[in-house]
Amino acid sequence: MATGLLLLAFFTVSYTLIAKRLSATVITAPMVFLGFGVLISVSGLMPTDDAERLLHIVAELALIILLFLDAAQIDLKSLRTNYIWPLRMLLIGLPLSVLLGTLAFWPILGGELPLVAIALLAAILAPTDAALGQAVVTNEAVPGRVRRGLIVESGLNDGLALPVILLFASLSASAMQEEGANWLLFGVSQIVLGPLVGGIVGWIAGQMFLAAKRRKLTSQHIEGIGAIALACACYLLADLVGGNGFISAFVAGLMFGNTVKGQCPFIYEFTEEEGQMLTWSAFFLIGLALVPHAVQHLDLTTLGLICISLFVVRPLAIWISLIGTKSLPETRLFFGWFGPRGLATALFALLIVEQIDPELGETILNFAVNAVWISVVLHGVSAVPGAHWYAARINTRSNPAELIDLPAMKPDEPQAVSE
Repeated sequence: MATGLLLLAFFTVSYTLIAKRLSATVITAPMVFLGFGVLISVSGLMPTDDAERLLHIVAELALIILLFLDAAQIDLKSLRTNYIWPLRMLLIGLPLSVLLGTLAFWPILGGELPLVAIALLAAILAPTDAALGQAVVTNEAVPGRVRRGLIVESGLNDGLALPVILLFASLSASAMQEEGANWLLFGVSQIVLGPLVGGIVGWIAGQMFLAAKRRKLTSQHIEGIGAIALACACYLLADLVGGNGFISAFVAGLMFGNTVKGQCPFIYEFTEEEGQMLTWSAFFLIGLALVPHAVQHLDLTTLGLICISLFVVRPLAIWISLIGTKSLPETRLFFGWFGPRGLATALFALLIVEQIDPELGETILNFAVNAVWISVVLHGVSAVPGAHWYAARINTRSNPAELIDLPAMKPDEPQAVSE
């Protein structure tokens, strides 16, 4: 294991030396680290059993922190008034993705899996990861409103999809076991107690943070450490009382960020630096521990269903969700395609394996992991040319509402209302 970690350290150093040059190509960081993980797995330099245990730790820590920080950056008041596109994609597009995915998968998987398990699979494939389309969300040729729409959507849909995933996981477990009521009660407690703990702790911590700022008892560097500790504390406390720690961290981030209202710059800086390292490490471990085994179970049926999810289900759901807005057809297609499946999809599948029937859980995990690596490749390769195509198309159209740029979603900054 030490040899594999040493190679990862040297590989990361090497990647950072050429990262800027690679960012202008079709090669993305998740693609590079996922591929390196597969290479190490094939070479046998790092035992996959050790890697899977390490993946649980790294991926859970990354998801806890990123859920908290992504949520903390969202100004709820601004989201309701200024960000109609991502709000519609979250409130209409996300549930519609789950529904359409279930309807698309059921005719093919209905003879193998219970309906609720098919819905669980569709829900796991619904969250998106903007990090996989970094070349899109950082490309200034793409209107800022569109780039931030993708960022806001991907930042929130993990937390919004998780309660649905937990509910379907509990129902799947109850469908496979006699003690169904116990599993359903477990799922409900996870969904209810997690937000309750996160909301209370996040609000209290925000008030304490502001009081310390007023009295000059803290500094910006120390505040960042406190924010990370708060996210982890909410996760652990929710787990202690029977709630879901990930939902707790997400809701805590929402409450904390909307309480301190932009007075913690660390929230906006972490995901660009330390958060990147956590994400890269998680993709390396996914490639090392999960991808080789999942690929062995990739058949034409699974590949076809994954393609339906990527090319049909999400694009159709997003297109429908934006009906009635002033978005151009190119914008709807652009939003619909750039919804890559990433860290959340893999980790959510990994977590529910232990909660449901082992055979069913293994099937869902392999499906999700295959969807992730295929998405990493397809969305990575299409990010740069797709951004250029969209920018070229949008610049030839005359639609003032489309080209209006909205300010970043940082609380306490005046923002113009726009549809």
